[in-house]
Amino acid sequence: MNVICFGDSNTYGYDPHGYFGGRYDGDSRWVDILASETGWTVSNMGENGREIPSAAPVLPEDTDLLIIMLGTNDLLQGRSPEQAAEKLNRFLSGISLDQNKILLIAPPPVQLGAWVPNQQLIDDSRTFAQLCQTLAEHLGIRFADAGKWDIPLAYDGVHFTEQGHKTFAAGLLEVLK
Repeated sequence: MNVICFGDSNTYGYDPHGYFGGRYDGDSRWVDILASETGWTVSNMGENGREIPSAAPVLPEDTDLLIIMLGTNDLLQGRSPEQAAEKLNRFLSGISLDQNKILLIAPPPVQLGAWVPNQQLIDDSRTFAQLCQTLAEHLGIRFADAGKWDIPLAYDGVHFTEQGHKTFAAGLLEVLK
């Protein structure tokens, strides 16, 4: 299986404790854990700070599964959950893969922390997850809600801890069984 993981810093494996914004080691990043647990070829297309793009990425023809988790940065930049979901709808609609090859994951809700100063952002992240599920149903693509996996987040309220990556990988592996 050829799998592409397309997302933001939590896909990239950003370590919020690193002074220059480094990454966790491969054995602590959910994308790499997915590859080692399954034996699949898994490409990490995570990028720090990525908001939902206006156009779909060009994907290799032999892509068997595209895992997408986006939206947190859009909310952090002041977009409403509805605006982020509309952006995500346009993005997903431009992907040329069969619907059964796309898995949309709603990011876990943010928590109070250095990057999350108020309850409104937390509420917005929960609303966004619900909108992601509705969108996936509408588009006929697979869906998972990482908010149900109890992901430990770092001091900033946004990024996964090393244990958070392991917990996320475990939840994802259950979904992919």
